[in-house]
Amino acid sequence: MSNDPLQLPLRDIHLPDSVSWWPPAPGWWTVLALIIAAVGLGLWLRRRRIQKQRSAKLLSLRHLQAMRNAFAEHGDCQRLTQELSALLRRATISVYDREDTASLTGEAWLKFLDKNLGDRRFSQGPGRLLMEAPYQRRPSGDVSDLLRLCEVWIRSLPDKPAGGRA
Repeated sequence: MSNDPLQLPLRDIHLPDSVSWWPPAPGWWTVLALIIAAVGLGLWLRRRRIQKQRSAKLLSLRHLQAMRNAFAEHGDCQRLTQELSALLRRATISVYDREDTASLTGEAWLKFLDKNLGDRRFSQGPGRLLMEAPYQRRPSGDVSDLLRLCEVWIRSLPDKPAGGRA
């Protein structure tokens, strides 16, 4: 063996293959999984919120029908108006922000109910019974008009919240 470098059995330098874009590194798979999970979660939450609001509307209409039937049996106008007021309050809280609606009372409550319909049937029409009847022994007013008004109001609730809860 000689020490002559030209005589050594060396081969040319071979560079490694260039890095392929496929398959991606494990970190990219993690990022992709997180993006898919975030999109899926967002769609699920949106669907759940819409179903909840629609179900709140449907449940409110069912409760209203039960109240009509119960009123036909007991005929207590004062009790009916208290139950209607509680029903409208629950429906409102399920669709709108609790902070904006839960503290409303009296005229402010009736004006809020009017705002949903775009008229004054609560503050200046049959809806006034909600504020007056619970404090009267024998409330005067047409409860059937109030029941129809409450049904119209519940049906007018938005499917998509205006700042509603999820």
